Amino acid sequence: MNLTRHLRASLLCLALVTVFSGSSIAAARPNVLFLISDDLNNYLGCYGDPRAKTPHIDRLAARGVRFDRAYCAFPLCGPSRNAMLTGLYPNSNGILANAQIFRQTIPAHASLPQTFRRAGWFAARIGKLYHYNVPRSIGTDGHDDPASWELELNPAGVDRLDEEPNIFTLTPGQFGGTLSWYASPKDDAHHTDGKIAADAEWVLERCAKQKDRPFFLAVGFFRPHTPYVAPKTPYFNWYPEAQMPLHPTVDQNPPEVPAAALGSYKKEQDKLTDALRRQCVQAYYASISFMDAQVGRVVDALDRLGLANNTIIVFTSDHGYHMGEHGLWQKMSLFEGSARVPLLIVAPGVTPRGAVAKSPVSHLDLYPTLAELGGVTTPSNLQGQSLVPLLKDPNAQGRGWALTQVTRGSGAKRFFGYSLRTPRWRYTEWDEGRAGTELYDHDNDPRELANLAGKAEHAATIAELSARVRAAARTSFPADGQTPAIRQNFLWPPNLTD
Repeated sequence: MNLTRHLRASLLCLALVTVFSGSSIAAARPNVLFLISDDLNNYLGCYGDPRAKTPHIDRLAARGVRFDRAYCAFPLCGPSRNAMLTGLYPNSNGILANAQIFRQTIPAHASLPQTFRRAGWFAARIGKLYHYNVPRSIGTDGHDDPASWELELNPAGVDRLDEEPNIFTLTPGQFGGTLSWYASPKDDAHHTDGKIAADAEWVLERCAKQKDRPFFLAVGFFRPHTPYVAPKTPYFNWYPEAQMPLHPTVDQNPPEVPAAALGSYKKEQDKLTDALRRQCVQAYYASISFMDAQVGRVVDALDRLGLANNTIIVFTSDHGYHMGEHGLWQKMSLFEGSARVPLLIVAPGVTPRGAVAKSPVSHLDLYPTLAELGGVTTPSNLQGQSLVPLLKDPNAQGRGWALTQVTRGSGAKRFFGYSLRTPRWRYTEWDEGRAGTELYDHDNDPRELANLAGKAEHAATIAELSARVRAAARTSFPADGQTPAIRQNFLWPPNLTD
Protein backbone atom coordinates (compact mmCIF):
# COMPACT_ATOMS: atom_id res chain seq x y z
CA MET A 1 0.00 0.00 0.00
CA ASN A 2 2.79 2.37 0.94
CA LEU A 3 4.58 1.44 -2.27
CA THR A 4 1.45 2.19 -4.30
CA ARG A 5 0.95 5.54 -2.56
CA HIS A 6 4.63 6.41 -3.09
CA LEU A 7 4.41 5.51 -6.76
CA ARG A 8 1.30 7.66 -7.21
CA ALA A 9 2.96 10.59 -5.48
CA SER A 10 6.04 10.21 -7.67
CA LEU A 11 3.95 10.16 -10.82
CA LEU A 12 2.04 13.24 -9.67
CA CYS A 13 5.29 15.11 -8.99
CA LEU A 14 6.61 14.10 -12.40
CA ALA A 15 3.42 15.34 -14.05
CA LEU A 16 3.60 18.68 -12.22
CA VAL A 17 7.26 19.09 -13.13
CA THR A 18 6.42 18.40 -16.77
CA VAL A 19 3.53 20.88 -16.79
CA PHE A 20 5.40 23.67 -15.07
CA SER A 21 8.64 23.15 -16.99
CA GLY A 22 6.62 23.17 -20.20
CA SER A 23 4.96 26.42 -19.17
CA SER A 24 8.33 27.87 -18.30
CA ILE A 25 9.73 26.92 -21.70
CA ALA A 26 6.66 28.39 -23.42
CA ALA A 27 6.96 31.61 -21.42
CA ALA A 28 10.65 31.80 -22.21
CA ARG A 29 10.19 31.58 -25.96
CA PRO A 30 12.05 34.64 -27.21
CA ASN A 31 10.44 37.56 -28.95
CA VAL A 32 11.97 38.83 -32.20
CA LEU A 33 12.31 42.49 -33.11
CA PHE A 34 13.41 42.58 -36.76
CA LEU A 35 14.54 46.05 -37.83
CA ILE A 36 15.42 46.70 -41.44
CA SER A 37 16.46 49.87 -43.24
CA ASP A 38 16.06 50.53 -46.96
CA ASP A 39 19.06 51.09 -49.26
CA LEU A 40 21.45 51.49 -46.33
CA ASN A 41 25.14 50.79 -46.81
CA ASN A 42 27.71 50.69 -44.00
CA TYR A 43 27.86 54.45 -43.48
CA LEU A 44 27.45 53.92 -39.73
CA GLY A 45 29.58 54.92 -36.78
CA CYS A 46 29.79 51.35 -35.49
CA TYR A 47 31.29 50.32 -38.85
CA GLY A 48 33.96 52.98 -38.61
CA ASP A 49 32.46 55.72 -40.75
CA PRO A 50 34.05 58.96 -39.50
CA ARG A 51 31.18 61.23 -40.61
CA ALA A 52 28.11 59.23 -39.64
CA LYS A 53 26.13 60.34 -36.63
CA THR A 54 24.29 57.15 -35.73
CA PRO A 55 24.36 56.93 -31.92
CA HIS A 56 21.34 54.65 -31.56
CA ILE A 57 22.50 51.98 -33.99
CA ASP A 58 25.99 52.25 -32.51
CA ARG A 59 24.56 51.55 -29.04
CA LEU A 60 22.66 48.59 -30.43
CA ALA A 61 25.91 47.21 -31.84
CA ALA A 62 27.45 47.50 -28.38
CA ARG A 63 24.72 45.23 -26.98
CA GLY A 64 25.44 42.23 -29.19
CA VAL A 65 27.38 40.97 -32.20
CA ARG A 66 28.25 43.13 -35.19
CA PHE A 67 28.90 41.16 -38.36
CA ASP A 68 31.70 42.94 -40.17
CA ARG A 69 31.32 41.05 -43.45
CA ALA A 70 27.61 40.51 -44.08
CA TYR A 71 26.25 40.39 -47.65
CA CYS A 72 22.96 40.40 -49.50
CA ALA A 73 22.04 37.69 -52.00
CA PHE A 74 21.12 40.18 -54.75
CA PRO A 75 21.67 43.98 -54.58
CA LEU A 76 18.11 45.01 -55.46
CA CYS A 77 15.19 45.47 -53.05
CA GLY A 78 12.74 42.81 -54.28
CA PRO A 79 15.15 39.92 -54.87
CA SER A 80 17.13 40.69 -51.71
CA ARG A 81 14.11 40.86 -49.43
CA ASN A 82 12.49 37.75 -50.91
CA ALA A 83 15.76 35.86 -50.47
CA MET A 84 16.14 37.00 -46.87
CA LEU A 85 12.54 36.20 -45.91
CA THR A 86 12.40 32.85 -47.71
CA GLY A 87 15.90 31.67 -46.77
CA LEU A 88 16.43 30.80 -50.46
CA TYR A 89 18.67 32.29 -53.12
CA PRO A 90 16.91 34.14 -55.96
CA ASN A 91 17.72 31.17 -58.19
CA SER A 92 15.56 29.01 -55.94
CA ASN A 93 12.71 31.33 -55.03
CA GLY A 94 12.43 32.65 -58.60
CA ILE A 95 12.55 36.38 -57.76
CA LEU A 96 15.12 38.29 -59.82
CA ALA A 97 13.30 41.60 -60.17
CA ASN A 98 11.18 44.06 -58.21
CA ALA A 99 7.37 44.08 -58.04
CA GLN A 100 7.28 40.30 -57.49
CA ILE A 101 6.59 38.05 -54.52
CA PHE A 102 7.70 34.48 -53.92
CA ARG A 103 4.06 33.25 -53.82
CA GLN A 104 4.10 33.58 -57.61
CA THR A 105 6.84 30.98 -57.92
CA ILE A 106 6.92 28.84 -54.75
CA PRO A 107 3.46 29.43 -53.24
CA ALA A 108 3.66 26.65 -50.62
CA HIS A 109 6.94 27.84 -49.06
CA ALA A 110 6.75 29.23 -45.53
CA SER A 111 8.44 32.59 -45.03
CA LEU A 112 10.52 33.42 -41.96
CA PRO A 113 7.75 35.33 -40.14
CA GLN A 114 5.14 32.82 -41.28
CA THR A 115 7.13 30.00 -39.68
CA PHE A 116 7.11 31.87 -36.38
CA ARG A 117 3.42 32.68 -36.79
CA ARG A 118 2.59 29.01 -37.33
CA ALA A 119 4.52 28.16 -34.19
CA GLY A 120 2.36 30.50 -32.09
CA TRP A 121 4.14 33.83 -32.31
CA PHE A 122 2.18 37.04 -32.88
CA ALA A 123 3.56 38.20 -36.24
CA ALA A 124 3.23 41.85 -37.20
CA ARG A 125 4.69 44.10 -39.90
CA ILE A 126 5.03 47.86 -39.84
CA GLY A 127 6.31 49.56 -43.00
CA LYS A 128 8.43 47.89 -45.67
CA LEU A 129 9.51 44.25 -45.38
CA TYR A 130 8.84 42.87 -48.84
CA HIS A 131 9.21 45.12 -51.89
CA TYR A 132 7.48 48.50 -52.22
CA ASN A 133 7.58 51.04 -55.02
CA VAL A 134 9.12 53.95 -53.12
CA PRO A 135 7.71 56.51 -52.67
CA ARG A 136 4.43 55.78 -54.49
CA SER A 137 3.55 52.63 -52.51
CA ILE A 138 4.15 54.18 -49.10
CA GLY A 139 0.92 53.95 -47.13
CA THR A 140 -0.11 50.70 -48.87
CA ASP A 141 0.73 47.01 -48.48
CA GLY A 142 3.16 47.21 -51.39
CA HIS A 143 4.12 43.79 -52.75
CA ASP A 144 3.45 42.18 -49.40
CA ASP A 145 2.78 38.60 -48.35
CA PRO A 146 -0.40 38.50 -46.22
CA ALA A 147 0.32 34.96 -45.02
CA SER A 148 3.43 36.21 -43.23
CA TRP A 149 1.53 38.43 -40.78
CA GLU A 150 -1.62 38.77 -38.75
CA LEU A 151 -1.19 42.54 -38.42
CA GLU A 152 0.04 44.99 -41.06
CA LEU A 153 0.39 48.74 -40.51
CA ASN A 154 1.15 51.16 -43.36
CA PRO A 155 1.59 54.73 -42.15
CA ALA A 156 2.37 57.57 -44.54
CA GLY A 157 3.89 60.92 -43.65
CA VAL A 158 4.51 64.28 -45.27
CA ASP A 159 7.38 62.85 -47.31
CA ARG A 160 4.77 60.88 -49.25
CA LEU A 161 1.62 62.96 -48.91
CA ASP A 162 2.69 66.61 -49.07
CA GLU A 163 6.29 67.28 -50.00
CA GLU A 164 6.69 65.60 -53.37
CA PRO A 165 6.46 68.89 -55.35
CA ASN A 166 9.42 70.26 -53.37
CA ILE A 167 11.78 67.33 -53.95
CA PHE A 168 14.77 67.90 -56.23
CA THR A 169 15.23 65.10 -58.74
CA LEU A 170 17.63 64.40 -61.60
CA THR A 171 14.71 63.06 -63.66
CA PRO A 172 11.56 65.21 -63.53
CA GLY A 173 8.55 63.32 -62.23
CA GLN A 174 10.64 60.46 -60.84
CA PHE A 175 11.87 59.97 -57.29
CA GLY A 176 12.35 56.33 -56.29
CA GLY A 177 14.64 55.03 -59.02
CA THR A 178 16.64 58.18 -59.52
CA LEU A 179 18.70 60.48 -57.31
CA SER A 180 16.38 62.88 -55.48
CA TRP A 181 16.41 64.66 -52.12
CA TYR A 182 14.79 67.30 -49.92
CA ALA A 183 15.55 68.96 -46.59
CA SER A 184 12.14 69.03 -44.94
CA PRO A 185 10.99 71.77 -42.54
CA LYS A 186 8.79 69.20 -40.73
CA ASP A 187 10.02 67.32 -37.68
CA ASP A 188 10.38 63.56 -37.17
CA ALA A 189 6.80 62.92 -36.09
CA HIS A 190 5.40 64.15 -39.43
CA HIS A 191 7.49 61.75 -41.55
CA THR A 192 6.69 58.17 -42.51
CA ASP A 193 9.57 56.63 -40.56
CA GLY A 194 8.61 58.68 -37.50
CA LYS A 195 5.08 57.34 -37.75
CA ILE A 196 6.46 53.81 -38.18
CA ALA A 197 8.39 54.21 -34.93
CA ALA A 198 5.25 55.47 -33.17
CA ASP A 199 3.27 52.49 -34.45
CA ALA A 200 6.02 50.15 -33.25
CA GLU A 201 5.78 51.67 -29.78
CA TRP A 202 2.02 51.05 -29.82
CA VAL A 203 2.42 47.41 -30.88
CA LEU A 204 5.12 46.81 -28.25
CA GLU A 205 2.82 48.24 -25.57
CA ARG A 206 0.18 45.72 -26.64
CA CYS A 207 2.74 42.90 -26.57
CA ALA A 208 3.92 43.90 -23.10
CA LYS A 209 0.39 43.37 -21.80
CA GLN A 210 0.18 39.84 -23.24
CA LYS A 211 3.35 38.20 -22.04
CA ASP A 212 2.00 34.67 -22.50
CA ARG A 213 2.50 34.93 -26.27
CA PRO A 214 5.81 35.82 -27.92
CA PHE A 215 5.93 38.25 -30.81
CA PHE A 216 7.76 38.57 -34.11
CA LEU A 217 7.63 42.27 -34.88
CA ALA A 218 9.15 43.37 -38.18
CA VAL A 219 9.73 47.11 -38.55
CA GLY A 220 10.73 48.28 -42.03
CA PHE A 221 12.00 51.84 -42.32
CA PHE A 222 11.96 53.56 -45.73
CA ARG A 223 14.98 55.77 -45.25
CA PRO A 224 17.55 56.31 -46.60
CA HIS A 225 15.90 55.11 -49.84
CA THR A 226 15.68 57.86 -52.44
CA PRO A 227 14.12 60.40 -52.29
CA TYR A 228 16.43 61.23 -49.40
CA VAL A 229 13.87 63.21 -47.42
CA ALA A 230 14.57 64.02 -43.77
CA PRO A 231 14.03 66.93 -41.39
CA LYS A 232 16.50 69.69 -42.11
CA THR A 233 16.88 70.27 -38.39
CA PRO A 234 18.91 68.66 -37.02
CA TYR A 235 19.89 66.02 -39.60
CA PHE A 236 20.92 68.02 -42.67
CA ASN A 237 22.63 70.52 -40.40
CA TRP A 238 24.88 67.75 -39.04
CA TYR A 239 26.51 67.31 -42.46
CA PRO A 240 27.86 70.53 -43.99
CA GLU A 241 27.65 70.28 -47.76
CA ALA A 242 31.22 71.48 -48.31
CA GLN A 243 32.58 68.62 -46.20
CA MET A 244 30.91 65.84 -48.19
CA PRO A 245 33.30 63.53 -50.08
CA LEU A 246 33.66 63.18 -53.84
CA HIS A 247 34.69 59.99 -55.63
CA PRO A 248 36.09 59.40 -59.15
CA THR A 249 33.60 59.39 -62.00
CA VAL A 250 32.85 56.15 -63.82
CA ASP A 251 35.27 56.87 -66.68
CA GLN A 252 38.17 57.08 -64.23
CA ASN A 253 38.06 53.39 -63.33
CA PRO A 254 41.13 51.41 -64.43
CA PRO A 255 40.75 49.71 -67.82
CA GLU A 256 40.93 46.22 -66.33
CA VAL A 257 37.48 46.66 -64.73
CA PRO A 258 34.96 44.80 -66.98
CA ALA A 259 32.13 46.80 -68.53
CA ALA A 260 29.62 44.50 -66.80
CA ALA A 261 30.97 45.56 -63.42
CA LEU A 262 29.92 49.13 -64.19
CA GLY A 263 26.60 48.13 -65.76
CA SER A 264 24.51 49.77 -63.04
CA TYR A 265 25.60 53.23 -64.18
CA LYS A 266 22.68 55.40 -65.31
CA LYS A 267 22.94 58.02 -68.07
CA GLU A 268 21.05 60.54 -65.93
CA GLN A 269 24.02 60.64 -63.56
CA ASP A 270 25.93 62.60 -66.20
CA LYS A 271 23.90 65.58 -64.96
CA LEU A 272 25.70 65.51 -61.61
CA THR A 273 27.99 68.42 -60.93
CA ASP A 274 30.35 68.37 -57.96
CA ALA A 275 27.89 70.60 -56.07
CA LEU A 276 25.04 68.18 -56.75
CA ARG A 277 27.17 65.21 -55.72
CA ARG A 278 27.89 66.85 -52.37
CA GLN A 279 24.22 67.71 -51.87
CA CYS A 280 23.25 64.14 -52.68
CA VAL A 281 25.72 62.67 -50.20
CA GLN A 282 24.63 65.19 -47.56
CA ALA A 283 20.99 64.17 -47.99
CA TYR A 284 21.86 60.47 -47.83
CA TYR A 285 23.76 60.90 -44.56
CA ALA A 286 20.93 63.05 -43.15
CA SER A 287 18.41 60.35 -44.02
CA ILE A 288 20.55 57.74 -42.28
CA SER A 289 20.72 59.82 -39.10
CA PHE A 290 16.97 60.40 -39.21
CA MET A 291 16.35 56.66 -39.56
CA ASP A 292 18.83 56.00 -36.75
CA ALA A 293 16.77 58.19 -34.41
CA GLN A 294 13.67 56.09 -35.18
CA VAL A 295 15.58 52.87 -34.46
CA GLY A 296 16.54 54.37 -31.11
CA ARG A 297 12.92 55.18 -30.36
CA VAL A 298 11.80 51.59 -30.99
CA VAL A 299 14.63 50.02 -28.99
CA ASP A 300 14.02 52.48 -26.14
CA ALA A 301 10.38 51.36 -26.06
CA LEU A 302 11.48 47.73 -25.88
CA ASP A 303 13.67 48.58 -22.89
CA ARG A 304 11.09 50.78 -21.18
CA LEU A 305 8.41 48.08 -21.41
CA GLY A 306 10.62 45.41 -19.86
CA LEU A 307 10.77 43.28 -23.01
CA ALA A 308 14.46 43.49 -23.86
CA ASN A 309 15.68 40.60 -21.70
CA ASN A 310 13.66 38.12 -23.74
CA THR A 311 13.82 39.72 -27.19
CA ILE A 312 16.22 38.95 -30.03
CA ILE A 313 16.99 42.14 -31.96
CA VAL A 314 18.14 42.11 -35.58
CA PHE A 315 19.15 45.21 -37.49
CA THR A 316 20.10 45.10 -41.16
CA SER A 317 19.49 46.62 -44.59
CA ASP A 318 18.27 45.00 -47.79
CA HIS A 319 21.55 45.70 -49.64
CA GLY A 320 24.40 48.16 -49.84
CA TYR A 321 24.50 51.41 -51.76
CA HIS A 322 26.97 53.50 -53.75
CA MET A 323 27.50 57.20 -53.15
CA GLY A 324 29.91 57.74 -56.02
CA GLU A 325 32.40 54.95 -55.32
CA HIS A 326 33.68 53.57 -58.65
CA GLY A 327 31.69 56.39 -60.25
CA LEU A 328 28.49 54.49 -59.37
CA TRP A 329 25.38 55.57 -57.49
CA GLN A 330 22.68 53.49 -55.84
CA LYS A 331 22.82 49.67 -56.17
CA MET A 332 22.96 46.69 -58.58
CA SER A 333 26.74 46.27 -58.66
CA LEU A 334 28.86 43.45 -57.24
CA PHE A 335 31.37 45.77 -55.63
CA GLU A 336 31.65 45.76 -51.84
CA GLY A 337 29.67 48.99 -51.47
CA SER A 338 26.59 47.48 -53.10
CA ALA A 339 26.79 43.87 -51.85
CA ARG A 340 27.77 44.51 -48.22
CA VAL A 341 25.14 45.23 -45.58
CA PRO A 342 25.15 46.13 -41.91
CA LEU A 343 24.06 43.27 -39.65
CA LEU A 344 23.66 43.44 -35.88
CA ILE A 345 22.18 40.69 -33.72
CA VAL A 346 21.42 40.92 -30.01
CA ALA A 347 20.35 37.60 -28.45
CA PRO A 348 20.05 37.82 -24.65
CA GLY A 349 21.93 35.04 -22.92
CA VAL A 350 23.69 34.08 -26.15
CA THR A 351 25.61 37.01 -27.61
CA PRO A 352 28.54 38.71 -25.90
CA ARG A 353 28.35 42.48 -25.72
CA GLY A 354 30.16 44.56 -28.31
CA ALA A 355 31.61 41.57 -30.17
CA VAL A 356 32.60 41.54 -33.84
CA ALA A 357 32.28 38.52 -36.13
CA LYS A 358 34.55 38.79 -39.16
CA SER A 359 33.71 35.61 -41.08
CA PRO A 360 31.60 36.37 -44.20
CA VAL A 361 27.88 35.70 -43.73
CA SER A 362 24.74 36.07 -45.85
CA HIS A 363 21.24 37.41 -45.41
CA LEU A 364 20.09 33.86 -46.05
CA ASP A 365 21.59 32.90 -42.70
CA LEU A 366 19.01 34.93 -40.75
CA TYR A 367 16.14 32.46 -41.25
CA PRO A 368 17.91 29.37 -39.80
CA THR A 369 19.56 31.51 -37.11
CA LEU A 370 16.35 33.00 -35.73
CA ALA A 371 14.56 29.67 -36.02
CA GLU A 372 17.25 27.94 -33.97
CA LEU A 373 17.22 30.68 -31.33
CA GLY A 374 13.42 30.44 -31.13
CA GLY A 375 13.26 26.64 -31.22
CA VAL A 376 11.12 26.77 -34.37
CA THR A 377 11.09 24.06 -37.03
CA THR A 378 12.06 25.32 -40.49
CA PRO A 379 11.41 24.11 -44.04
CA SER A 380 13.99 21.51 -45.05
CA ASN A 381 15.18 23.38 -48.16
CA LEU A 382 16.70 26.49 -46.53
CA GLN A 383 20.04 27.41 -48.08
CA GLY A 384 21.66 29.47 -45.33
CA GLN A 385 23.66 28.46 -42.29
CA SER A 386 22.74 29.07 -38.68
CA LEU A 387 24.83 31.85 -37.17
CA VAL A 388 24.27 30.66 -33.61
CA PRO A 389 27.84 29.30 -33.35
CA LEU A 390 29.16 32.73 -34.40
CA LEU A 391 26.83 34.47 -31.97
CA LYS A 392 28.25 32.40 -29.14
CA ASP A 393 31.82 32.65 -30.38
CA PRO A 394 32.35 35.52 -32.86
CA ASN A 395 35.74 34.03 -33.78
CA ALA A 396 34.08 30.90 -35.20
CA GLN A 397 34.48 30.52 -38.96
CA GLY A 398 31.10 29.26 -40.09
CA ARG A 399 30.78 28.66 -43.83
CA GLY A 400 33.53 31.19 -44.51
CA TRP A 401 32.10 32.75 -47.66
CA ALA A 402 29.09 34.64 -48.98
CA LEU A 403 27.61 34.63 -52.49
CA THR A 404 26.01 37.64 -54.19
CA GLN A 405 24.58 37.62 -57.70
CA VAL A 406 23.12 40.09 -60.16
CA THR A 407 21.88 40.07 -63.75
CA ARG A 408 23.02 42.02 -66.78
CA GLY A 409 21.38 42.37 -70.18
CA SER A 410 17.89 41.22 -71.10
CA GLY A 411 16.11 38.47 -72.98
CA ALA A 412 18.40 36.05 -74.79
CA LYS A 413 21.38 38.29 -73.94
CA ARG A 414 20.79 38.20 -70.20
CA PHE A 415 23.55 36.71 -68.07
CA PHE A 416 24.55 36.42 -64.43
CA GLY A 417 27.36 37.88 -62.45
CA TYR A 418 28.36 35.91 -59.35
CA SER A 419 30.64 37.27 -56.66
CA LEU A 420 32.22 35.25 -53.86
CA ARG A 421 33.42 37.04 -50.74
CA THR A 422 35.93 35.25 -48.53
CA PRO A 423 37.75 36.79 -45.55
CA ARG A 424 40.47 38.10 -47.86
CA TRP A 425 39.17 38.08 -51.42
CA ARG A 426 36.29 39.24 -53.56
CA TYR A 427 36.20 37.22 -56.75
CA THR A 428 33.60 37.93 -59.44
CA GLU A 429 32.78 36.20 -62.72
CA TRP A 430 30.54 37.77 -65.32
CA ASP A 431 28.86 35.18 -67.56
CA GLU A 432 31.33 32.53 -66.30
CA GLY A 433 34.20 34.84 -67.17
CA ARG A 434 33.18 35.45 -70.78
CA ALA A 435 32.18 39.02 -69.87
CA GLY A 436 35.09 39.53 -67.50
CA THR A 437 36.47 38.58 -64.11
CA GLU A 438 37.53 40.57 -61.05
CA LEU A 439 39.78 39.80 -58.10
CA TYR A 440 40.25 42.21 -55.20
CA ASP A 441 42.56 41.73 -52.25
CA HIS A 442 40.77 43.19 -49.23
CA ASP A 443 43.81 42.83 -47.02
CA ASN A 444 45.60 45.42 -49.14
CA ASP A 445 42.88 47.05 -51.23
CA PRO A 446 39.63 47.46 -49.21
CA ARG A 447 38.28 50.01 -51.69
CA GLU A 448 38.60 47.50 -54.57
CA LEU A 449 40.59 49.83 -56.79
CA ALA A 450 43.01 47.28 -58.29
CA ASN A 451 41.57 44.36 -60.25
CA LEU A 452 44.15 41.56 -59.97
CA ALA A 453 42.34 39.07 -62.20
CA GLY A 454 44.81 39.52 -65.05
CA LYS A 455 47.94 39.19 -62.93
CA ALA A 456 49.93 36.01 -63.56
CA GLU A 457 51.11 35.86 -59.95
CA HIS A 458 47.48 35.35 -58.83
CA ALA A 459 46.68 32.55 -61.27
CA ALA A 460 46.46 29.87 -58.57
CA THR A 461 44.18 32.01 -56.42
CA ILE A 462 41.95 32.73 -59.40
CA ALA A 463 41.70 29.04 -60.29
CA GLU A 464 40.74 28.15 -56.73
CA LEU A 465 38.17 30.92 -56.38
CA SER A 466 36.69 30.24 -59.81
CA ALA A 467 35.96 26.67 -58.79
CA ARG A 468 34.51 27.87 -55.49
CA VAL A 469 32.22 30.54 -56.95
CA ARG A 470 30.83 28.10 -59.53
CA ALA A 471 30.25 25.45 -56.90
CA ALA A 472 28.50 28.01 -54.69
CA ALA A 473 26.38 29.23 -57.61
CA ARG A 474 25.28 25.68 -58.39
CA THR A 475 24.05 25.24 -54.82
CA SER A 476 21.90 28.36 -55.20
CA PHE A 477 19.54 26.52 -57.57
CA PRO A 478 16.86 24.08 -56.39
CA ALA A 479 18.03 20.50 -56.73
CA ASP A 480 14.82 18.83 -57.88
CA GLY A 481 11.13 19.49 -58.29
CA GLN A 482 11.54 23.00 -59.66
CA THR A 483 8.24 24.67 -60.46
CA PRO A 484 7.53 25.82 -64.02
CA ALA A 485 7.28 29.39 -62.72
CA ILE A 486 10.89 29.26 -61.60
CA ARG A 487 12.08 27.66 -64.81
CA GLN A 488 10.59 30.38 -67.00
CA ASN A 489 11.88 33.18 -64.80
CA PHE A 490 15.52 32.87 -65.77
CA LEU A 491 18.21 30.78 -67.39
CA TRP A 492 17.56 27.07 -66.91
CA PRO A 493 19.27 24.76 -66.40
CA PRO A 494 22.15 26.63 -64.74
CA ASN A 495 24.98 26.98 -67.22
CA LEU A 496 27.83 26.64 -64.74
CA THR A 497 30.70 24.61 -66.10
CA ASP A 498 33.45 23.16 -63.94
